Amino acid sequence: MDFELTEEQSAFADTARAFAQAELEPYAAEWDSKHHFPREAIAKAGGLGFCGLYAPESIGGLQLPRLDATMVFEEMAAVDPSTTAFITIHNMATWMLGTWGADGVRAEWGEALTSGQKLASYCLTEPGAGSDAASLKTRAELSGNEYVINGAKAFISGAGSTDVLVLMARTGDANSGASGISAFAVPADAEGISYGKKEEKMGWNSQPTRTISFDNVRIPADHLLGREGDGFKIAMKGLDGGRINIATCSVGAAQGGLAQAQQYMQDRKQFGKPIASFQALQFKLADMATELVAARQMVRLAASKLDAGDPNASTYCAMAKRFATDAGFTVVNEALQLHGGYGYIREYPLERLMRDARVHQILEGTNEIMRVIIGRRMLEGDAPDVIR
Repeated sequence: MDFELTEEQSAFADTARAFAQAELEPYAAEWDSKHHFPREAIAKAGGLGFCGLYAPESIGGLQLPRLDATMVFEEMAAVDPSTTAFITIHNMATWMLGTWGADGVRAEWGEALTSGQKLASYCLTEPGAGSDAASLKTRAELSGNEYVINGAKAFISGAGSTDVLVLMARTGDANSGASGISAFAVPADAEGISYGKKEEKMGWNSQPTRTISFDNVRIPADHLLGREGDGFKIAMKGLDGGRINIATCSVGAAQGGLAQAQQYMQDRKQFGKPIASFQALQFKLADMATELVAARQMVRLAASKLDAGDPNASTYCAMAKRFATDAGFTVVNEALQLHGGYGYIREYPLERLMRDARVHQILEGTNEIMRVIIGRRMLEGDAPDVIR
């Protein structure tokens, strides 16, 4: 068991850190305040391979292990969790299209997505189907050589500003549950698609979030990803990686918060000496660092299990998502507390990091649902010996 990074992993992390410091950090606060979606910066990330980190090489992706991808996402999230989180979602959708798309779909969209020249949204959640994703109602009916799509999606990242939608829709009957769901690649500007207002959110302001309505939207039959009925399986495979990704964004935000707090403690003086000299605050910093390292290792363990095809990978991914997003938010919140009143004003990045990190406890499956997934597995007879 080796906890040290390989030379290649370190090189990816170094490249991502340099990119984040040059292309994200100087602008992140402005993008947040102006609710600006930085497509230009995302395209620059694509030029480094960061928009197709684990997508197949056949569509221009790097096809990296998920563990290696976490190194990249963490470095970027340390300065801009919002933009980084969208890049992780784009990576997930791109991987799905590249893995299950037909030749024509991959030829049309693959390299444009992995290069960051075009962007993808992932469309699973509906107004009435959040945690219970298997109950989704958006329908895709086969009519000749086309599918006709009707329904609505909610809370879709990038909606209205992306180019292709990786969509989960029901092809089975109303009672078909998870087995009746299929996946599709849908051009974002297809006739019959309309977008709702841009949601006003607590955080994640550098990426738009909208509802999407589908009114007799027609797409070629070969835009089906995989086979009919595979959609829920594809979605769940995507969410295992998505949970690692969003957990990594929380680790990154916490790393950024910890670094800010450590520097501030050295600089800030009260009662005639730096606040770093107060043992109570040293203890707080020590707890923050301990929680952060534990979260990082939990995420990397889950990523390694997913890369290895471990049969319990989904449980580890749920554990990592639950632990890292809770711990990451706590670390950022404590970093803000160490700044006192300065942490609450926008001149410092702490309040933005905290706002951006908060949603990670909700999306890709709420942390309550993560506990359901973990709890069910732990009630199985072999779990105490196998899940370690």
